[in-house]
Amino acid sequence: MCPLIVHVSHAVHSLISQAKTAHVHPSRSQSLAEERRGTESTLLKSSVKFPQSVIVWGAMSSAGVGPLCFLRSKVNAAVYQEVLEHFMLPAADQLYGDADFIFQQDLAPAHSAKPTSTWFKDHGIPLLNWPANSPDLNPIENLWGIVKRKMRYARPNNAEELKATIRAT
Repeated sequence: MCPLIVHVSHAVHSLISQAKTAHVHPSRSQSLAEERRGTESTLLKSSVKFPQSVIVWGAMSSAGVGPLCFLRSKVNAAVYQEVLEHFMLPAADQLYGDADFIFQQDLAPAHSAKPTSTWFKDHGIPLLNWPANSPDLNPIENLWGIVKRKMRYARPNNAEELKATIRAT
């Protein structure tokens, strides 16, 4: 049997997390522009070189979902530890109370940094061993897929509308 499956089966509760970057694409659709040279119409696709974006962290488990955290900067070890302290710990407390849980995260540099590993040890939180380059194994990807489909229909035009769409999902 796969060691990952054996390891997970021994965990009573597991909390699965991930951060994603979402972009605003105000020019998602192609627009028709008339060229003044005769009556010829040309289909033009506009693009935005640097679209507005937000970085959002979330966590889920069989007991429910934790609060979303919108980050203001790229995630390094210090930023990630703040997320863990102010969002993950309260989510785990809300979902599991005093019960033990195992935490799942991908192998992003901020997650595997030595200070982050020390943070988990200091807080007595065991980590699920996670294979590298395996996003297809992460159940939270299904949740992010739902969020992405909602964003496609909502068509947010700026970062605040994007956040509101994500929160509403």
